[in-house]
Amino acid sequence: MSEDQKKQLEQQLWNIANTLRGKMNADEFRDYILGFIFYKYLSEKMRMYANDILKPDEILFTSIKENTKNGQEYIEAIKEEAVEKLGYFLKPTELFSQIAKRGNSDVEGVSNFILEDLQKILTNIQLSTMGTESEEDFDNLFEDMDLNSTKLGKSPEARNEIIAKVLSHLNKIDFKLENTEIDVLGDAYEYLIGQFASGAGKKAGEFYTPQEVSKVLAKLVTTGKTKLKSVYDPTCGSGSLLLRVAKEVESVTNFYGQELNRTTYNLARMNMILHDIHYRKFDIKQEDTLEHPQHIDERFEAIVANPPFSAQWSANPLFTSDDRFSQYGKLAPKSKADFAFVQHMIHHLAENGTMALVLPHGALFRGGAEQHIRKYLIEDRNYLDAVIGLPANIFYGTSIPTCILVFKKCRENPNNILFIDSSQHFEKIKTQNVLSETNIEKIVSTYKERKEADKYAYVATLEEIAENDYNLNIPRYVNTFVEEKPVDITEVSKTLKKLEISMQETDKELMALCKELNIDTPF
Repeated sequence: MSEDQKKQLEQQLWNIANTLRGKMNADEFRDYILGFIFYKYLSEKMRMYANDILKPDEILFTSIKENTKNGQEYIEAIKEEAVEKLGYFLKPTELFSQIAKRGNSDVEGVSNFILEDLQKILTNIQLSTMGTESEEDFDNLFEDMDLNSTKLGKSPEARNEIIAKVLSHLNKIDFKLENTEIDVLGDAYEYLIGQFASGAGKKAGEFYTPQEVSKVLAKLVTTGKTKLKSVYDPTCGSGSLLLRVAKEVESVTNFYGQELNRTTYNLARMNMILHDIHYRKFDIKQEDTLEHPQHIDERFEAIVANPPFSAQWSANPLFTSDDRFSQYGKLAPKSKADFAFVQHMIHHLAENGTMALVLPHGALFRGGAEQHIRKYLIEDRNYLDAVIGLPANIFYGTSIPTCILVFKKCRENPNNILFIDSSQHFEKIKTQNVLSETNIEKIVSTYKERKEADKYAYVATLEEIAENDYNLNIPRYVNTFVEEKPVDITEVSKTLKKLEISMQETDKELMALCKELNIDTPF
């Protein structure tokens, strides 16, 4: 698929999404449109898988008569295999295409009211997984899609009409799932999530990291690797950051994540499945990561995160005996959980692993407990590998400048820390600052080569860091000061004299003009 065709598909999906825009706010219609796309994806996968099984019998899945004995036997046999392989099951009459056609049918005697059946189908997808390995991955996936919500329409008929219209438009789009070499739908889904994030203000930070920042984080943690055993995101949002890491290597064996927000947790699981990540290969949990970690005994080869900036947490004294925090001697402040996330991620990092996370700039230089933790990580553990300053106004919902911290337990350069200042290297698109491909490449290549660059990168010794009392504020290490050209006072004086003569001549002309018009002069 060409870039133009890809953009055309993205625009088609966005136009369909906008069908619901007048009915509800961005957060709400996001859940419906992404849910319907996901339902279509599941249906297409089911149809393709079933047709493959039925090839020897030379029949199609949609031609099976469900109310016959022979049809029931077929369905039971396919269901058993599908739940094992795909993780779920849909009957032929439950497929997206069948419901979409019925909802837009004008055949006499055929009801086009599909609301009740559609709600049952979404429930049946979950019920088909009960008691199986995939049960947790499909549990309540469609809970945010209330088809009886008055936000879709005041009457059942009005709601049915708008939903049937959306399904009809989606039904006309070919997601090209047969072509396993390209991930058309996955890319389009990511595009939609990004579009919703850009219009969602502060709430966007709950579920989405701008794609160019995700790319930087992913490239940093995969440096020198072609395969990963595991990747983990403790604040995974929609799962986009995990999926971005997978694009930077040949393969990732397992994906792990945790997300507090229930709706976003559902979105993350949908995103995984829709990107063809098998249900056995991902383990995403819904809980508060700091208060109730769900993967406490696991260690990961790559860890990425964009935690909520300076969030509050309990800082419960009981955590001083928690393995994640106990060795530091101090907990992160209650009002700023930034270093609590760092400590949590360090705990989960494998000896051969790399982790990269985004933090607000304040985490680099604030005193108290945070300074104590920074000192321990650098002086005692020597885990900090690089500090990278990003441009301001690069995240949705906040204009504050941010940075990326890179940590390794086994560092190739244990005697120094690399500082990169890319805060002035960006492109402006509308009101948002954006990292271009060139900006991204410069950050990543500088990190890999670990070379100093005037006004951009500096390699600081551990002794310098200690002398600065473990203050990591980037301007202390990367000198970006630009000297102004010296002012020639003699030339300035000459220019002022010329201006004075010119002004006097102008005054004379003005006075003559006033006299000619017989009016008072303005001076």
